[in-house]
Amino acid sequence: MAEDKVLTFEEAMEKLEQIVEKLEEGDVPLEEAISFYKEGMELSKLCHNKLKHVEEQLTQVLTDDGQAADFSITEEE
Repeated sequence: MAEDKVLTFEEAMEKLEQIVEKLEEGDVPLEEAISFYKEGMELSKLCHNKLKHVEEQLTQVLTDDGQAADFSITEEE
């Protein structure tokens, strides 16, 4: 995936879906399938990292004075 443009999550997912469809067809030559697989793994990693980053952002809330604070849910007994 040697692209200069940084893909959005949605673009990466769309490309990943296209790769999965091509591989599921089963008539892809081995060398091409390996190339698709490698690109798919890179896209999967990109999506995972983007989701992880969003998750980290969502686990923080801003306090009344604008400071970031960890957000944690405590279970009540």
